Amino acid sequence: MNLEKIILELKERYMEIFEELKELNSYLFENPELGLKEFKARDKHCEILSKYGFFIEKGYCGIETAFLANYVGEKPGPRIAYLAEYDALPEIGHGCGHNILGVTSSAAGILLREFVNIYGGEVLVIGTPAEETDGAKVAMVKSGAFNNIDVAMIVHPTSGNLHLRSSSSQAMEALQFTFKGKTSHAAGSPHLGINALDGVITLFNTINALRQQILPTDRVHGIITKGGEAANIIPDLAVANFYVRSRNKNELDTFLEKVLNCAKGAAISSGTKLEIENYETSFLDLITNKTLMNLYEESLKDIGITEMKDSEDSGSTDAGDVSHVCATIHPYLPLYKDVISHSRELAQCTIEDGAYKGMEEAVLALVLTGIKILKSEKILDEIKLEFDNRK
Repeated sequence: MNLEKIILELKERYMEIFEELKELNSYLFENPELGLKEFKARDKHCEILSKYGFFIEKGYCGIETAFLANYVGEKPGPRIAYLAEYDALPEIGHGCGHNILGVTSSAAGILLREFVNIYGGEVLVIGTPAEETDGAKVAMVKSGAFNNIDVAMIVHPTSGNLHLRSSSSQAMEALQFTFKGKTSHAAGSPHLGINALDGVITLFNTINALRQQILPTDRVHGIITKGGEAANIIPDLAVANFYVRSRNKNELDTFLEKVLNCAKGAAISSGTKLEIENYETSFLDLITNKTLMNLYEESLKDIGITEMKDSEDSGSTDAGDVSHVCATIHPYLPLYKDVISHSRELAQCTIEDGAYKGMEEAVLALVLTGIKILKSEKILDEIKLEFDNRK
């Protein structure tokens, strides 16, 4: 079967299931669920994948709202995984577009299944909850879920009219700083109190002073989550949450030590006791497999998408942890509308025509990439060689 016939067949098959995909996407949009509470999303994804012959395991890796859907061909071959996210954001629903992200991955799995029957191998759709918070992929990596996967692919929606290449993400630590002091009357006996809020404010000030001496790729940003109960009571408890990010784990460790020293100094100068802990899961940096990314870009060109641009190296994702154990890409599909990420406007446009255009293009490219890997041992060897060398 030549490439033109494969593409024609894929487009016809996609249109046959499009109404089901649209229904799934609309359902997820109308029923947004926060991380680790995505029971409706999990069940709806599993329902459609089961219909098309996938073996389903809910609660994968001991995570209730995770799932594994796999389809195994009669002949041995590559194990290709599409990763599905489906958690929403507080108050604004699917402002990061994880509804259409998950549908894209499930659709790609359904279409590649037929070629697994022809060429052998295995296609997996792995439901990975809570990307916005706890990052279930991190726990799944630690449990060995990706150890025997040959390639993992996930395509995230984004603003604009262009597909974006997978590049990198930042390694990240989510730290909570708790300062403990002693209450006292702020006017009557301030000398008897120890102000925990002073510790937090000093932490912010020293971190702001530190910014002058950090790498351009370092990021640190935080909020005060607890600062006292009343203005006339010296607070005995104050808490700040920070994200600390760097280009990779080594640079993060160096930067992190400086941030921790800021906190320790703040505690000493304010006379408070300090506790430091992770309040969310930490993420590794994303290492894009360039050979796999080039194959995906070639597949977009095969269906007529001739222009892409690089994505910005910002933010963090638990897909980074996956990229440290198997060849991974994380490109972006366009919503064909200019909107701000993490907004109600972005959520709304995930059920509009532009989003479905971008989704179709991404699904076809994902499946074509999978087909090329199934057909060519040489291509898979090149992908694995790059992964081994970069690791």
